[in-house]
Amino acid sequence: MTHCIAIHSYKGGTGKTTIAANAAALLVMMGKRVAILDLDVYAPSLHNYFKINPKKWINDFLDNNADIDEAIVDLTDTHLPQLREKSHSEGRLFTGFSNPSRDAIFKFEMGNGTDYWKKQFRKLVFLREQIITKLDTDFIIIDTSPGIRHWSINALSIADKLILTMKMDDLDIEGTKKLLFEIYTTFVRFGAISYILLNRVSGYCIPGTTMDSGMEKNQDHRMVLEELHKETGANSLTPLPCYCDIQFSPREFLTVINNPTHPFSLKLKNIINEMINNQ
Repeated sequence: MTHCIAIHSYKGGTGKTTIAANAAALLVMMGKRVAILDLDVYAPSLHNYFKINPKKWINDFLDNNADIDEAIVDLTDTHLPQLREKSHSEGRLFTGFSNPSRDAIFKFEMGNGTDYWKKQFRKLVFLREQIITKLDTDFIIIDTSPGIRHWSINALSIADKLILTMKMDDLDIEGTKKLLFEIYTTFVRFGAISYILLNRVSGYCIPGTTMDSGMEKNQDHRMVLEELHKETGANSLTPLPCYCDIQFSPREFLTVINNPTHPFSLKLKNIINEMINNQ
């Protein structure tokens, strides 16, 4: 059975792409066949993360201008040899990128009425089916557009696990509640499992942080997660602290491979196990 996981947020800047890429790499290191898709079609960036300019995009597949083996590329050996060296497994990493050109983004942004969005949704479902059947994937990881937009909803619709990332600020917390109440309840009603992932929690790398103040920070975010669970019923995953060496790096690239003992790598591995064990 293939698990399809969408990583979403109310607003940008919550670390979706970093979490998605590193989670995919970790699963490959565990011997899984994984496809990661950039469906943040309004601001695609995953191709820059991997430093690749593909010949074909997911857009081409959706427009019937590319087959699945052209739009979805195996990067395990060609671009990530260190993944193979360090994993010593038969895992594979397949990637699909959205076209970042202005014309491609405008086309998705404008659409052409209700029929256009219905057709695109059906093509997206077909994309998922092709990935599962032809690539024999164990996991599909989807990096989505933030907020409530047509493509965000389409991406969430084809997933069976939904990770809603957020940060500890009032706007993000209130926006997350809005998403849970207005959008996620429908997906959960039809069988999807949703999680809240609180990212960039303070306390890890603040100079002069004392044990007491660190405990107060932890208590703050626990209270927020407990309140969200009480109000919406949503469960939470292990929070991720703010790691300055990652957040402010000119190019964060697969910390889980380059530094497998980094606290971020270890925390993310725990998060993946939480999801896998919660079937």
